[in-house]
Amino acid sequence: MALVAEQSQQVWSRFLDAKLRDSRPVHGDPLNTLPAFNELGQAWLHNPEKLAEQTLELWNAQLELWRRITLRFMGGEDRGPMASPARGDRRFRHEDWSQNVLFDYLKQSYLLTSTYIQDAVASAAIEDDRDRRKVAFYTRQFVEAMNPANFYATNPEVLHATMQEKGENLVRGMKMMLEDLERGRGNLLIRQTDMTAFAVGRNMAMTPGKVIFENHLFQLIQYAPVTEKVHATPLLILPPWINKFYILDLNEQKSLVRWLVAQGHTVFMVSWVNPDERQKDETWATYMFDGASTAIDKVLEETGQKALNLTSYCIGGTLAGGMLAYFAKVKDRRVKSATFFTAQLDFEDAGELQVFVDDQTIAVVDEQMDKGYLPAEAMAQAFNMLRASDLIWGYVVNNYLLGKDPFPFDLLYWNSDSTRMAAKVHHFYLDHFYNRNALVAGDLQVGGKSVTLADIDVPVYHIAAKEDHIAPAESIYRGARLMTGAKVRFVLSGSGHIAGVVNPPEMNKYQFWTNEDMSAPDVEHWLNGATETPGSWWPDWDAWLAKHSRSKVAARDPGAVLGTIEDAPGRYVTVRSDGS
Repeated sequence: MALVAEQSQQVWSRFLDAKLRDSRPVHGDPLNTLPAFNELGQAWLHNPEKLAEQTLELWNAQLELWRRITLRFMGGEDRGPMASPARGDRRFRHEDWSQNVLFDYLKQSYLLTSTYIQDAVASAAIEDDRDRRKVAFYTRQFVEAMNPANFYATNPEVLHATMQEKGENLVRGMKMMLEDLERGRGNLLIRQTDMTAFAVGRNMAMTPGKVIFENHLFQLIQYAPVTEKVHATPLLILPPWINKFYILDLNEQKSLVRWLVAQGHTVFMVSWVNPDERQKDETWATYMFDGASTAIDKVLEETGQKALNLTSYCIGGTLAGGMLAYFAKVKDRRVKSATFFTAQLDFEDAGELQVFVDDQTIAVVDEQMDKGYLPAEAMAQAFNMLRASDLIWGYVVNNYLLGKDPFPFDLLYWNSDSTRMAAKVHHFYLDHFYNRNALVAGDLQVGGKSVTLADIDVPVYHIAAKEDHIAPAESIYRGARLMTGAKVRFVLSGSGHIAGVVNPPEMNKYQFWTNEDMSAPDVEHWLNGATETPGSWWPDWDAWLAKHSRSKVAARDPGAVLGTIEDAPGRYVTVRSDGS
């Protein structure tokens, strides 16, 4: 315990030193939650009867729980729990949470109280939709943070481990916390996997290929063919720059790139630069024209084709949407078809990430980008907060209280390989899309022209994921319906933002829904007439791509025209933001 105290001092010293060195302004409410919670207070004041009724129900439930626990402690009948964790909730899996009377009481009392708090907030008459979502989101953060499983003295698993190991678990945990603070340069970057178990180019991003072009924004990878004949029309993938492209080439079993190559596609991938001070002057327009549009030029130059099939993922799809609308306006026919993977285009109701965006929070983010880029940990923290119980508190307990190394998991390694964001590009994205919904409102200017989703006039394959909490399926469906100038095939996949996309057929997981009729006003009604197909949607997409590709030609060697710079996956993707 003396070692624990000593290491705790080092942790606090490192944390405070980083804060003292940070010259940026300190904000009392950086996430601008106060106005929303003021509105919550006003709603309760205007309807005190409802809140009083809910509070009385909580008091009665807590009294009944106390009575049952007391009788059980004295040897009376166990009448079963009054509150149970939700299915899949792993926070209370240790047997003492049910078998030990004290910890069972703590668990049930917490569950009753947390349910009361969230129900009271959900039922409050808050008129503004954004404020209502913001209050609900940050209330959930508070409730999850207060879970008794998160604290040393109220977690039986941690207490058992401390007794059995004589505190060695806490020594290891404090050492790990200090290392994570050092890695984050004073910000706690919680490790979610064994960081030594994986490396890009060693056991991730292993599909053979060559980098055939690079500039200040991206490297262009062409993957080596494995079939004698390939589709004449090449396929270019625009991944998000919020994360790195190798989520689509994670390993041999999970690689979409490898699968596409095996289906006879000539696949090209944009590998975005991990920005630093050198990208401080980049804009949304430069990412579009020096980035995406230049990549299109180079693919066509390399293959000798006049048009290609374009695929985009997440924010890459947001960029592609505006670019394709502009191409339609200027009669640019270099794109034959477009595929969008969980790509947000209509931001009217853009999911939980929207709680982080308004004029005040954008101003705070601008201050964080004083060096010309947003630090990688800022976006990582935002994404982790969407699933705080799993991605924050679960690792706090496992790593710092139990002193266990996290399990090696390729997806979480990729998730921790966060990227920085060029300041002007990120500001534009937050303001024009999340804040103003400019592409739908007709307020987006590209190349001096006003563009909307209705301008897009190429065939579109639009994939959404049913459980996506980053780009909700309902929002994706609305965006797809607004492409009135295009023939759209909308497909709904099972699972979420990542697993709903990265779902190889060989894994035989999840399912997807199709429905040619998009007249339904929302995705729920669209589903009523949809056909469910077990397994991966990849073969359905491949069949659609084949219809928009020309006849087969001889397989193409990477860089036959432009030459080669280095082997895939290239240098840009290996630059880590944490300096490791």
